[in-house]
Amino acid sequence: MFSRLLPAIVACFLLCACVPLFSAKPQAAFDTARMAEADQVINAAIEKGDIPGAVLLVGLRGETVYHKAYGHRAIEPAKIAMTTDTIFDLASLTKVVSTATSVMVLADRGKIALTDPVAKHLSEFGTNGKEKITIEDLMLHRGGLIADNHLRDYTDGRQRAWENICGLKLVAPVGTKLIYTDVGYIVLGELVERIEGKRLGHFAREAIYEPLGMKDTMYKPAPERKPRIAPTEKRDGQLLVGEVHDPRAYWLEGVAGHAGLFGTADDLAKYCWMILRGGELNGKRVLSKETVKSMTRVRYLPDGTGGRGYGWDVDTGHSGPRGAIFPRGASFGHTGFTGTSMWIDPESDSFVILLTSRLHPDGKGDTLALRSRVATITAEAIGLKRETPGVMTGIDVLSRDGFKALDGRKVALITNHTGRDRAGKRTVDLLFEAKNLKLVKLFSPEHGLFGKLDEKVGHTVDDKTKLPVLSLYGDTRKPTKEMLEGVDTIVFDIQDIGCRFYTYISTLGGAMEEAGKNNIRVVVLDRPNPITGLRVDGPISEMERSSFVAYRPMPLVHGMTVGELAMLFNAEDKLNCDLHVVKMEGWKRSMWWDETALTWVNPSPNMRNLTQAAIYPAIGLLEYSNISVGRGTDQPFEFIGAPWIDGVRLAAGLNELKLPGVRFVPIEFTPVSSKFKDELCKGVYVTLTDRAKFEPTRTGLSIAWQLVRNHGRAFETHHMLRLLCDMESYEAMMAASDPATISQGWMKAAGEFAAVRNKYLMYE
Repeated sequence: MFSRLLPAIVACFLLCACVPLFSAKPQAAFDTARMAEADQVINAAIEKGDIPGAVLLVGLRGETVYHKAYGHRAIEPAKIAMTTDTIFDLASLTKVVSTATSVMVLADRGKIALTDPVAKHLSEFGTNGKEKITIEDLMLHRGGLIADNHLRDYTDGRQRAWENICGLKLVAPVGTKLIYTDVGYIVLGELVERIEGKRLGHFAREAIYEPLGMKDTMYKPAPERKPRIAPTEKRDGQLLVGEVHDPRAYWLEGVAGHAGLFGTADDLAKYCWMILRGGELNGKRVLSKETVKSMTRVRYLPDGTGGRGYGWDVDTGHSGPRGAIFPRGASFGHTGFTGTSMWIDPESDSFVILLTSRLHPDGKGDTLALRSRVATITAEAIGLKRETPGVMTGIDVLSRDGFKALDGRKVALITNHTGRDRAGKRTVDLLFEAKNLKLVKLFSPEHGLFGKLDEKVGHTVDDKTKLPVLSLYGDTRKPTKEMLEGVDTIVFDIQDIGCRFYTYISTLGGAMEEAGKNNIRVVVLDRPNPITGLRVDGPISEMERSSFVAYRPMPLVHGMTVGELAMLFNAEDKLNCDLHVVKMEGWKRSMWWDETALTWVNPSPNMRNLTQAAIYPAIGLLEYSNISVGRGTDQPFEFIGAPWIDGVRLAAGLNELKLPGVRFVPIEFTPVSSKFKDELCKGVYVTLTDRAKFEPTRTGLSIAWQLVRNHGRAFETHHMLRLLCDMESYEAMMAASDPATISQGWMKAAGEFAAVRNKYLMYE
């Protein structure tokens, strides 16, 4: 595979013969005492119920410097203490440890080239636009395949499942978009099996596990290992112990390219050392040095996002296990759905492995913040220094300054799971632990304190602090006078999306109204606008249509931070609020979220990445009509459709409009919840090709215009007014012969808003 690069590689090695493959900067001795905080964080997650237990292993400069077990391996049907040799369902760690490494072994042996079309080796796969997908595309999750096809495609046996995969259509043009896909790695697993003539598990054992001495790494563990295996949750009433949790891997007889592997922290450490030592461990070579370099090098999409290696996560929205200190773009790792993760840093010659079984016993555990925090603490213990962050949010600045803005105050905090500092610690806990203020109660917005509810939210109690959590998305949308008793300051810390009908800003406005009436100070901890602070787009909502999804007359996309909006609300709407905004540091208006060095946390259950945030103002406009916007799928707001839509015709019509920064691909999908649950929907996959050029309102109204053109009254357009909030634009959309003319009615008003907005902008 490297024949064209061979002369350059040889020259490089002749010039650098005395330079080790991975050079590590001099580091201080490992600070074992620093790891006491990691112990505390893990034990706190156990106490909270996020995980039943864990195993943590840290490797540094050729040695295991920290290896510890916490909590319980199992808590049902009986409690069993966790041990360091516990075997875990590794879930998607399978993708890199088993499948990607096996593919690289085949490349090393000259049996494939990563530039080969997959169909060269699996001819039946090359249908429905998949002919051009290369092995490399699948390794990088850029093949344009759906994340997961329906589970029913797997229930009739392996052969039928493979036929169903071969029949799939693309959901994005090949090579244009990062779609983290199990399907692509199932295909890679089949590729290995077809070329080698043996099951993936057999090949990986012979080529990887046995040479490295990974004695507890395997698919379908033997019964004698069952006492050491951490259970996950139940299937058909039976606790899964040694049986793969992933349902597709289960229907593929327990052996698949995306999931199914079991293993221990000790075995994963051997794998990590092999990678850090350039493909070799204890005299046994698994991969060539050149292949390891190629495998671990970051590759970004043309827009600078989606940084991955071959199999490895390097710099994406899933890179939480990197923490706040391991170098971005140079370190790499992976996560598993069951609660497993590992992260490797060649520069410091180190790695951190955290294995949990978060799904045991009820499937409700969570390791997102835990992984990041443990990685940060570990990096500090290794001796790495924090880089100057790109952005410090309001809570970071407030904490750094000793909470002076709240000195002596009795505080009610409006927040949710997005209220956290750079290291992942909750704003709730930071304020609760501060000595110079008193946090007396919490308020939660839509989706609740933990951002998981898609329904009316009730009052509750925070498990950790035992503080009352009063809902502002239940019987009332504003704090009542009774709710504010004993409070002299409201603090607001929630991540917004930058769209008028995203309701957190309405919660802010309502709280400011009541604070003004009751002589209560409001302190807003500012956060980035994830889709930049540059764009003002769309019609101004009509005053008479004001509601919880249209707090005041504003354009669809406002281009402001929550702090800036608070100042605008206060002055323009005369709220008479004693307002103080804690500004961010390091944020510029041109920044997209992935340029802030902040960890993405889904601000609501169906807002799962930056792409969805960018297109949400366009697709959200359609939500109250009779189409699905992808809720109940893995890619909400990227899929739109309905049983009555002609997806091929819709995609063709929209692509003919040449809307800037976006393309449309025909798609079929079946939501598992929400609108059209369990019904086959036909529609389009919205592919963002240039986010800087994308025009949200024009795109959303053009989709509606095309649906009217194609399907007439079958598309219930009148429901769009609830979010569009502008009759003139609605009538223009219905009457237009060319959707490009629809924006003419709102351009002047948007310009007038922009002039008002400019008075409250705090950042360059």
